[in-house]
Amino acid sequence: MAHEQHQELIQALHDCAAECNHCFDACLQEDNVKMLADCIRLDRECADICAFLEHAITRNSPFVAELAAVCAKICEACGNECDKHADMHEHCKRCAEACRRCAEACRNIA
Repeated sequence: MAHEQHQELIQALHDCAAECNHCFDACLQEDNVKMLADCIRLDRECADICAFLEHAITRNSPFVAELAAVCAKICEACGNECDKHADMHEHCKRCAEACRRCAEACRNIA
């Protein structure tokens, strides 16, 4: 089964989506939300594509490699944006780390 051979990627996708959702919510609670607008936007994009790719893998989609390439690109962009705020916000630091792990896992199958 496709989902069994991609178990490590599925876990990375799940973890990344969870960290992005947490970061998204935490950013909305910060004092200067406007400064975090790009972070919030990319958190949503990243969480959505990670969840979509996780589901695509489990249903054995023929587009997994192509989706993984797009997911890697979005994870990298989100991680880079979160890195800009990592010194001030622990949630951004954790999100950036999860995004980097997920981008690497996606690139391995893209």
